[in-house]
Amino acid sequence: MKTLRLQLRFLLPLALTLVAAAYVAVPLLDQVTLRWFSRDLNSRGVLVANALSDSVAEALLAGKPERLEALFDRTIQDERLFAIAVCGVDGRVLQSTRAFPADLSCARGLELAGRPDPRLDLAGGAVHVGVHAVMGLRQAVEEPVSPASAAAEPAASSSESAAEVDPVRPSPEPVLVGRLVLLHDLSFIEKRSQDTRRYLIGFIASLGFLIALITVIVAQLSWRGWVNGVRAVMRGEGLVSPLLPPPELAPFVDDLRASLRDLEDEYRRMQGPEVDWTGERLRMLLHTQLRGDQVIVVSNREPYIHEHGPDGIVVKRPASGLVTAVEPVMRACSGTWIAHGSGSADRDVVDRADRVGVPPGHQDYQLRRIWLTPEEEQGYYYGFANEGMWPLCHVAHVRPVFRESDWEAYKQVNQRFADAVVAEARSEDPVVLVQDYHFALLPAMIRAKLPQATILTFWHIPWPNPESFGICPWRREILQGMLGSTILGFHTRFHCKNFMETVDRYLEARIEDEHSTISFQDKETLVESYPISIEWPDEAVAAAWPPIAECRRRVSERLQLPAVVRLAVGIDRFDYTKGIIERLNAVERMLEKAPEWIGRFVFVQVAAPTRAALDEYRSFQERVERITERINSRFSRPGYQPIHLLAQHHEPEAVNELFRAADICVVTSLHDGMNLVCKEFVAARDDQQGVLVLSRFAGAAREMTEALIVNPYHVEETADALLRAALMPAAEQRERMASLRSTVREFNVFRWAGRMLSDAGRWRLRARVEARVRRLGEG
Repeated sequence: MKTLRLQLRFLLPLALTLVAAAYVAVPLLDQVTLRWFSRDLNSRGVLVANALSDSVAEALLAGKPERLEALFDRTIQDERLFAIAVCGVDGRVLQSTRAFPADLSCARGLELAGRPDPRLDLAGGAVHVGVHAVMGLRQAVEEPVSPASAAAEPAASSSESAAEVDPVRPSPEPVLVGRLVLLHDLSFIEKRSQDTRRYLIGFIASLGFLIALITVIVAQLSWRGWVNGVRAVMRGEGLVSPLLPPPELAPFVDDLRASLRDLEDEYRRMQGPEVDWTGERLRMLLHTQLRGDQVIVVSNREPYIHEHGPDGIVVKRPASGLVTAVEPVMRACSGTWIAHGSGSADRDVVDRADRVGVPPGHQDYQLRRIWLTPEEEQGYYYGFANEGMWPLCHVAHVRPVFRESDWEAYKQVNQRFADAVVAEARSEDPVVLVQDYHFALLPAMIRAKLPQATILTFWHIPWPNPESFGICPWRREILQGMLGSTILGFHTRFHCKNFMETVDRYLEARIEDEHSTISFQDKETLVESYPISIEWPDEAVAAAWPPIAECRRRVSERLQLPAVVRLAVGIDRFDYTKGIIERLNAVERMLEKAPEWIGRFVFVQVAAPTRAALDEYRSFQERVERITERINSRFSRPGYQPIHLLAQHHEPEAVNELFRAADICVVTSLHDGMNLVCKEFVAARDDQQGVLVLSRFAGAAREMTEALIVNPYHVEETADALLRAALMPAAEQRERMASLRSTVREFNVFRWAGRMLSDAGRWRLRARVEARVRRLGEG
């Protein structure tokens, strides 16, 4: 009752306000109405004057204005025409109707007609005054036509055909012969204004009462829902359990959603570099922002491979930048990693659910293995992923190959991994990290089974421009699968831009560049850049490394290097995107330009065999071996070989030893998402010595600007960079390396994962609030 009384108190002032507004509007309406009718009367006056003009002019020219009396009496039968008069050129009233005011002179009428409001108040009411000129012909006035001249006109016509115009006789010109004064009755305007005023006041008052009444009824019915709904939103309650508030909360819902978006964007802009991202901080983030939610990683390559060896089962870590980056994150998260089991002893160590705890001896997280048949591996991995998507995205001058059978295997394997994610999920909303181009369809497949899941897809390789990606026959399916992600990450903003332009080209989606989001089929995906990195070695790990001199001695003995030598290394897989041939050509050109370095410069290339089942990779490895033999045959000397090609897998400890022994690290990728080799080299050089030669086409070049940046396609430029690196003073090396180490330490792998998981945490919270708000709006 109290609420109702308050609403009734609101009703009366509202109605009175509307009535008062109507009375205020009436004078304005009267002015507008009078202007409309004045224009109408002026138009009518012009029509009447035009109709009477000829007759009035003839009577005035004949000097007999009394002839107009009968004409004027017939004309004023019009209900709106009050009186008519005709004035001569001298201003005298020559003829008028009976109702024409005796005291209204021609001059007075002309003065009134020139006003904006030509109104004259008479005893019987107001009239509208209009004065209109009556024109005649000068010739008719000066030379009246005689019968003799009329008889002569035919003869003149024949002569005019020859001479056209008689120059002596002037043509007629119109002149003023009088003025016609028209008085229109304005009483009908007042009658119509009064009717309009009554209708307007009545309509506004009725409308006001109706609006007020409806408002009171709706407010009374929904007041309780308003109060309860707003209180629930403000308290953050009911994010999962449904409440049914009134639809009037929709504007509040929209404002809250926009505010959440603005706050999130502002937070991201304010978030600066972090220097203390560690595994412990990542664990804290999982327990705070993600509230301990389950984390599941999906990748093709497993972080640990079990192989049968001469002395039993041995554990190996594959040469993979993905494993290097993600494995420390999983040790911090204690989640589940789902991957393809490819080792010869992988089946021997798993339990009945195909799981095994890793790392060996610690078991920080669970590794769930998926078994593929040789046919599935050939079609999904070697076929579609590595003969199709890999060259398509790297644009490395190798033609991609797309087969229908490979595509079917790719879809089938993606579905198997999606089923494994669903089986491993302990809740309806796990955090799933999908890794790389092997699983472009996986996000949408997981979304179909776990719609509440937070899916983070990270694309470790470059993303091409829309024209290049258009080569793929199943481009729409690939894009639709990826847009099942909650967050889609790339190494650089350039790759994000390429992806968004590709979606814009091939799908009907709403793209918001300001917020870096894509809305597709009522699902929003954040597209963001997350430069990947490595785990920065802590002091205990670095202290256990052998000294630089010891590493140098071991490498020199193993490779039988000269006592004094500049050692350059390259660590890669045998892949045509890594620019191995280009760097070999650069070494050759350097020795040609600076022959004094023959015998004093050695380049060691570690190239782990990979994808040997593909012809392109086998032929590439053979070509590298031939070029190496050719260069060695040119520049070898007794006890000296310029290039050492080590075509075998090296464990992380052996790679680290090479990095610490080397003077120069060469990374000449032709196209690379990031490339972690250069960051591993920097992390290994705690002596702050060594020079990094880095390709401008690697994503790392955008962060590591203190390296010697080269175009690997330009052999001369790369050779000059090698020579400059060999001659660089120790002081300059120290300055460059100190800056590089600071960058890599600050932007480490935990920061990479932390930024993604922080975004995921905010996104999950926002999604929960928006779901709650959506229910409020739809209720």
